[in-house]
Amino acid sequence: MRPPYRAVASLLALIAVAPATAQARPRGTAARLARPQPPPPPEPPPEPVVAAAPVLAPAAPPEPAATVSQVQAALQLMRDKGLITPTEYDEALAGRAVPVAAPMKPVLAPKWETTLYGFVEADAIVDSTQSLTEVAGNNALARPDTYAGQHGRFEYSVRNSRLGFRVRAPEFYRLNASAVVEMDFLGNQAPNASELIISTAGLLRLRHVNLLIETPYIDLLIGQSWQLFGWQPYFQPGSISIPGIAGNVFSRAAQIRLSHRFRTSPVSVDVAVALARAPQRDSLDPDGQAGLRIVFNHLRGLRTVTATQTSVDSAAIGISGTLRRFSLPEFVANPQNSVSTAGWGVSLDALFPIIAVPDRRAWALTLHGSYVRGAGIADFFTGLTGGVSFPALPLGGTYSANIDRGLALFDKNGILGTVDWQAFLVGLQFYLPPQGRIFLTSNYSQMNSDNAQNFGEPTQVFTQSRLVNASLFIDATASLRFGIEYSWLQQTYADQAVAQNHRGWFSGFFLF
Repeated sequence: MRPPYRAVASLLALIAVAPATAQARPRGTAARLARPQPPPPPEPPPEPVVAAAPVLAPAAPPEPAATVSQVQAALQLMRDKGLITPTEYDEALAGRAVPVAAPMKPVLAPKWETTLYGFVEADAIVDSTQSLTEVAGNNALARPDTYAGQHGRFEYSVRNSRLGFRVRAPEFYRLNASAVVEMDFLGNQAPNASELIISTAGLLRLRHVNLLIETPYIDLLIGQSWQLFGWQPYFQPGSISIPGIAGNVFSRAAQIRLSHRFRTSPVSVDVAVALARAPQRDSLDPDGQAGLRIVFNHLRGLRTVTATQTSVDSAAIGISGTLRRFSLPEFVANPQNSVSTAGWGVSLDALFPIIAVPDRRAWALTLHGSYVRGAGIADFFTGLTGGVSFPALPLGGTYSANIDRGLALFDKNGILGTVDWQAFLVGLQFYLPPQGRIFLTSNYSQMNSDNAQNFGEPTQVFTQSRLVNASLFIDATASLRFGIEYSWLQQTYADQAVAQNHRGWFSGFFLF
């Protein structure tokens, strides 16, 4: 029996030489040591240290999936917007295709747009004669040899305050529809209304009530709006006086108008035709109007239209015309037949920024002007009659005229004719530094008639008028504007008498 230490030494030696005898199968204890051992089980990971979390509100529940009706509404909106074709819409509903015209975004329900606009105006007016109300226009001045022509008048007025609504429907197949309802308080009072009623109880008057349909091909206007004649209101002057001022085309009428703008980068060309309300109610022929306007897109300047609308607009020139027909009962006490004559008018207009500063208001200087000539066109000018009137019937009796004064009437020889007028107006606007919130406007206009003296008494008919005015505007805030104005109006009667009126004006406006 070997000593124990020898047995231990032999075992250690066997273990030491075991790797070198790879071809021999180990046996016994060595075999067990050389056999591959299974890997030890992995140790469990350490428990993470979790910091105390803040108390949060419970998460909102997920939004429910879109229903079939919602998907159909979204597809219909994409079709109406022109993002997909009707064929793609049908295929999408049938489940054959899913149109993708743009990165998917939430589809919102179409919205209507409604805008409230207008201004509150308060006026204080002083005149050197008792000839005019707050709207001077082209009304006849009192002759210098009368009481009214030698005494003045002071008045307050708030009747020119204005209120309007503009509503726009959602776009439908690239078709945009909108409507406007606009009114002021200059409505006609009863003929026997007192001065108190006229001053303090102004009546609502419709200015604009129309529907506009805009498409990529043609625009359609239906309702009462600015007349196409004179391309109103694009070329209207700036003035504190209530428009329209003497010599300024300023009128609205019910109409149907078709127009289109041909767009290029340097210029745009506007073409329009309109059938407007006839100048006399008892007429079978509407007033035909047409116009062409060239807009220079890159030449832009600052200007103010009337007293409240300041904007940056492009230079433009325009030409427009009107053709009309007048039909009156024959000039006898009991007419059985009608007598007709034609009227016409042409208007040339221009807007030109002398100093074009579209990026700021200061130093802007803008010129505008118009020239108008025509026969039977008095209704395009505010309050213009020239003082003309029908003569007495040759055999006595009363003649009932179914037409407004100043357009077409019989002369002393019983011949029907139109009252002819020509007018021109030129104006400047200058916006003072440093911010352009103080600005000046000035206008000069002149009107002449070659035949007004043929229709009425020489002491009642004026054949020429001239106007000069100058206004100072101050914008205290974006919505608060003040203005003062001086204007001089002169009229020459057919008997060469000269009447004139000096007017001072102060106004405050709250614009919204």
